[in-house]
Parts: sequence; structure tokens; C-alpha cells
Amino acid sequence: MKIYSKKYISYFALIILLLTVVSCDDYLDEIPDNRVALDNLEKSAQLLTNAYPAASYAFTDWMTDDVNFTRGTSLRNEYEQIYSWEEVTVDPTNQDTPVFYWYNAYESVAHANEVLAALENLPAKTEDELSRKSAVKSEALLTRAYAHFILVNLFAKHYDAESADSDLGVPYVEEPETVFLKTYTRNTVEEVYAKVEKDMLEGIELVNESFFENSGKYHFNRNAALAFASRFYLYKGDFVKCEEYSNTLLGSSATSFVRDFNSEEYRNASSSIEDYPRLYSSPEEKANLLLIRKISNFHRTFESYGPTEELYGNLFSNRPFSNTDQRENPAFVKGDNALFPVRYESLFERSSINSNFGLPYHIALGFRGEEVLLNRAESYIYQGKLNLALADLETLVKKRYLGRPDLDMEVLREFYGVPTSDSSVDRIILFLYVHLERRKEFIMQGLRWFDLKRLTKIRDLLGVNPQFFSTTVTHDLNIDGSISITLEEDDPRKVILIPQSAIDVGGLKQNER
Repeated sequence: MKIYSKKYISYFALIILLLTVVSCDDYLDEIPDNRVALDNLEKSAQLLTNAYPAASYAFTDWMTDDVNFTRGTSLRNEYEQIYSWEEVTVDPTNQDTPVFYWYNAYESVAHANEVLAALENLPAKTEDELSRKSAVKSEALLTRAYAHFILVNLFAKHYDAESADSDLGVPYVEEPETVFLKTYTRNTVEEVYAKVEKDMLEGIELVNESFFENSGKYHFNRNAALAFASRFYLYKGDFVKCEEYSNTLLGSSATSFVRDFNSEEYRNASSSIEDYPRLYSSPEEKANLLLIRKISNFHRTFESYGPTEELYGNLFSNRPFSNTDQRENPAFVKGDNALFPVRYESLFERSSINSNFGLPYHIALGFRGEEVLLNRAESYIYQGKLNLALADLETLVKKRYLGRPDLDMEVLREFYGVPTSDSSVDRIILFLYVHLERRKEFIMQGLRWFDLKRLTKIRDLLGVNPQFFSTTVTHDLNIDGSISITLEEDDPRKVILIPQSAIDVGGLKQNER
């Protein structure tokens, strides 16, 4: 499905001169260049609802080892290009593509920048107005940082302290566009990370969720902002700060931020494909920290690629306990030979009350407590705090495997076939296990691609044998696997190409192939 705009965007070259990626509803219809007069704080706050990218980056799962050739689904040209790590040549209005994410994310940045510029001239006389102004500024800074953070991790090499100051990142846009056909320069990865960090930390300092009324999970509340910092510092390789911000969120009650699949509520809901995803993405679920509306076909079982039955079964049967992994089911049948975990509620907005046309969408988990817990466990491993890492993993698995024994190093050594105790070997074992759990926890939620990009170097630093943890991906091109293609660990195709239209209009340099 394509999304067409009712209006033109003329002020922001990176959003492509005469193209838009705006939906038919109010969520995306506010275009800053059709200049809403931001003459009060309430209007500024309302405009920030457009500062959360409605494009999904879950399409990256089609490039990972979590999917393989899927028969019996609609395989559009762009899906096949993504699956084969080729340049995506479709129109920028085609959702679930890199080009769609690029323009939609920069559109979100534009909204945030409009608000930040307006705030400089908005008076705030009372204490309540000052608090409100700070809260609006916080959300604008956090959304601007978040959009750029995802962009740099899609369209640039992963952060590497040894080369980040020379690796090309993405343009970090901090001002509203006032020049028609402006050209841009790609900041380095180091510069983008520094600017993201600055905006993020200031946003955390100013956050005040008391103004979100009953919609706090759909805004950058304090917990979501802390989760953002946890992911940011993990990806940057600053494990001390990752631990710090993860601790600030999880505190002494980490278990409360982990949904309980063994609970009666989740087990009862598992018999209903409507109730289960509604419960899973509910704002009432404490594990859900930030909810973002995503215009996407990704969740539709008749579209694109999915985990084959063999892949899915092998993943969830790979466990140190005989007990069933509760995350395996419920699952939809996808096509003729694949499955899809029930995580997303399939929603549809009609363009008018009597129309059969409209937009498919779902509510995605921008950040969740389980991610922060696993981030912290990973940071503990890199710092040699193995007992703390093991404790975090126990917190997770006790709500994933019903009636199983306690998780300890003896269980994991036996699982990985290691007969003796050694701290350096235990560290490797925990690294392997935390990423097995990450893969299960986030399957078909868009995070696996980023792990595949970032973990080759970390694996080598820890001395993990590549045969036990590989970031190479092989995809079959037919049902019997007789024809396949491979993405090597150091393959330049792990850096997605910048849209050609952004190069033509914005003057950017393309990534290498």
C-alpha cells in the first residue's frame, strides 16, 4: 500500500522536494510548512504527536537470520529487494522500506525542530507555564534524538570508537528549513552520536510526564527516556553508562518490568488471536514503556517473509530446560511454510466511514522493560559482573519457562557442553545465552538487524569462536534451498543505501557497495 499526501512539502529537501509520506488522518496531516501558528504551548505540544516516526523499521527483520524463503505470501518487488540486500528502487511512499523510513523520520525531525524554534519565542510567566514549556521542550529533544539515532543505525556503519570519527553517518538537522532546495552534509557517526547524546540527556533532565494525562505511554515519559539511554549506551559500547541508566529505570524491582507469560492472564489470552496482542501491547502493561503507532503491512500474515516453521521450531526448542518456552505460542500461520508470533494487533483506519480504502497500522513497542533488562545483563557481561548478569537472566526466564529449575551456571555449562568452571569461559557462555534470549524475545520486532551489525566486534573481543556465534546471514531463494545468497559478517550491504532522491536533491554522498 502507498501513502499519498494532500499537501506538498517545500521547505525540507531531505523529505524530497515534491514527495510526501503523510497519511490521511490527523496523525500525519500537520505539515510544519503549511505553518500552523505555534503561538501557544498547547499547539506546540499537539504538533509533537507528529514527531514520532510512523514508519516501521521492522522491515529490517527480512534481512536477518530470523526469516527465510516464504511460500504462499505476497512478495512485492521491494520485499524481495530487502530480503536480498539489494537497493530498494520503489517509490518513497511505499511503506515498510528504507526509503519510506528515511523520509518519514526526517519529517518527524522537522516537526520537532519547528516546536523547538517556536519555544524560544513563547512566553512562560507562571510556574505552570514554565513547567509546561520544559515538558514540551523535553519531548521535542527526545523525539529529535530518537529519529536520528535510528537513522544513523540504519544508514551508517555501527558505532566503532576506532573509526566513528571518519565513518559517514547521516545529516543531523537541528533547525527548521527556510531555504528552498538546501543541500546537506552527512555528519560522521561520532558527530551524530554526540548530538543524539546531547539532545537525549537534556530531554531526560527536563522530562515531565504529568502533562500527558491518560496517554503517557504514547509520549517520551521518563521510563521511555531512560530505556532510550540504555539502548544508546549499549550500542555505543559504553557499558558503564548502559548499566547506570538501566539501573535508574529498573531499580530494585526489575521483575515488575518483565511481562509474565506464565501468568493466568497471558495463558488465558493465548487462546485468542485478538485478546493476546491487545494484552501484549496494552498501555496498562508495565513492561511497555513507549507505544508508537506504525503505518505498516509488516504484521499482516499474507505479506512478505517470515520465520519458516523449521527455523521457528529450532529457535524455540534451543533452550537449557525441557520446559516449553511460552513465547513460542500463539503464532499465526504465514503463507505455506512459515509462522509469525502473535504480537501485533492488526488495525485498519478507513479513509472515510463508508470507504473500503485506508491505512493498515499497528501499535509497536518503541521501548520495553525486557529490552532494558537484557541490555543491563549484556553490559554486566562485558564488565565481568557475571553473577549480576546471571541474576538478570533468571529474572527473565522465570517468566518465560513454566515450572523449570533455577537458572545457574551449572545449567548453562551443561547446555553448552562445557564440563569445567572457568570465569573466561563462563563469560562466553553468558554472552551466547543472553543473545539467544534476545533473539527469542524480539523476534519480528525489528531489533535483530542492529544486533547483527554490532556484535561481530564484541564477539571477537570476548574471544567467542565464530562457529558458535556468527553474524553471517544466508537466505534461500527457493523452497528446497538449492539456491541461496549470503551476507558476510563484514559485508558492506549491512549499511543500507541512502535513498537516491535524497542524494539528487540533498547533495548527499552515497554509501559504498
